[in-house]
Amino acid sequence: MGETNQPPPPPPVAAPPSMMPMPMMAPAVGAGAIHPPHEQFHHLAYCVHSNPSWVQVAALAFLHYLVMLGSTVMLASTIVPAMGGNAGDKARVIQSFLFMSGINTMLQTLIGTRLPTIMNASFAFVVPVLSIARDIDSNDFTNNHQRFLHTMRTTQGALIVASILNMILGFSTIWGAYAKKFSPVIMTPVVCVVGLGLFELGFPQVGKCVEIGLPMLILAVIVQQYVPRYFSHIHERITYLFERYSLLLCIGIVWAFAAILTAAGAYNHVSPKTQQHCRTDKSFLMSSAPWIKIPYPFQWGTPIFTAGHSFGMMGAVLVGAFESTGAHFATARLAGATPPPGHVLSRSVGLQGIGMFLEGIFGAPAGSSVSV
Repeated sequence: MGETNQPPPPPPVAAPPSMMPMPMMAPAVGAGAIHPPHEQFHHLAYCVHSNPSWVQVAALAFLHYLVMLGSTVMLASTIVPAMGGNAGDKARVIQSFLFMSGINTMLQTLIGTRLPTIMNASFAFVVPVLSIARDIDSNDFTNNHQRFLHTMRTTQGALIVASILNMILGFSTIWGAYAKKFSPVIMTPVVCVVGLGLFELGFPQVGKCVEIGLPMLILAVIVQQYVPRYFSHIHERITYLFERYSLLLCIGIVWAFAAILTAAGAYNHVSPKTQQHCRTDKSFLMSSAPWIKIPYPFQWGTPIFTAGHSFGMMGAVLVGAFESTGAHFATARLAGATPPPGHVLSRSVGLQGIGMFLEGIFGAPAGSSVSV
């Protein structure tokens, strides 16, 4: 029938790949973040890789220092009088807290998690420190200063022994293996409880001088929450300044208000307790302590080691580790960084134990955790 055996047609040859460059995708917020971009907090101005100017860094650092200073003074005001210390002793304890907070912050930001977290004296240590103070009978000493020194030495010994627990959990990677079980359901209540726990001590302090504390509370809420929203149409810099530096403005205004009331004699005929809480010249912290003082090892004397107090302090050390771990997860989320892996958390807890060991040596009566 005229049929011919012709070879089949060759298969179609694929077109060569185009040499045009592919468009580059914008990286996620915080280079290396594993969260999808739509889950990032785009309203935040800075992430973990941001590099703001030195002026902004200095202002924000001073703001963080003021926030940390308030909780440090509150903690020292709670435990030092119970230990038998006076205003000079409280000032030196505050200096020791601030010095060791700086050391521990550098350890964590340079070696530990390397997240933008500030280490500060933890309120988890209030219970064991007050328990030690109650166990030491004041009748065994001729004056309160001797009782204070003995209580400080006992607290130092308990903190030194208890810090070894964190070092074991951290450097043995046990804590990192355990941290893999953490989830947002666990971490969120931990961080919330840490922050809300300060209200137990903070609000009674506000109530001791209502005419100063209440205006500060109202002014802080108005300036932080309402002023940036309702005055943003005037200039965008207003929102920028009030969102970042509102606390500095509130502290300056309320402190000037308290100084005016003190100079005008508003508290001349009130009880000594009210004067101590409301006047700006009755804390005696500035007059009873040197302007510059660097803590040195065993400044209160040789530590006293007791088994019962050491085991009680271990509970606070574990609470501090949980506080810091929850805060590290929250900080990484807010800063656009990846969640800290197990080995990083282990290293962080181990360094936190080293920091507590140094705090016991340098005379800080409480250990540190991440300031929430």
